[in-house]
Amino acid sequence: MRLDGAGISGELRVVKVLRNGKRRFDPVEKERLIDACLEPGVSVAGLALKYGVNANQLRNWIKLRQRRQAEKALTVMPYAPSAFVPVVEAAPTARPPAMSARPTSTGVRLKARLPNGVRLELEDADAEALSAMIEALGRCDVPAG
Repeated sequence: MRLDGAGISGELRVVKVLRNGKRRFDPVEKERLIDACLEPGVSVAGLALKYGVNANQLRNWIKLRQRRQAEKALTVMPYAPSAFVPVVEAAPTARPPAMSARPTSTGVRLKARLPNGVRLELEDADAEALSAMIEALGRCDVPAG
């Protein structure tokens, strides 16, 4: 295989053939072939056929290259901004003193199953927290099923 003005020509050079029949290819030529496959509009199966490589193997090489590049990008920026928003505890609000004639509630329990399969449980919540949770769940768009 050699690189000319139009691209790659010839077969991929085999460096070693193992006992089980697996072939080891020249790493430089293999990288050039992968680069050629990543060009827009190129048929991976066509290049594999043209250069004597199994199309599935060539796709696997491309996938491995892309995975290595993605891992390399992650190691370059190990402290990427998180997709999660930090939860900040708010200062407690002042409540008016409870009236003695009004019975004190022990807290309520809320269980909800969302359309995406997430289960939500809220235990020992006061009426204010329960009201806020019901309001937040009511804002969710539920697809008509």
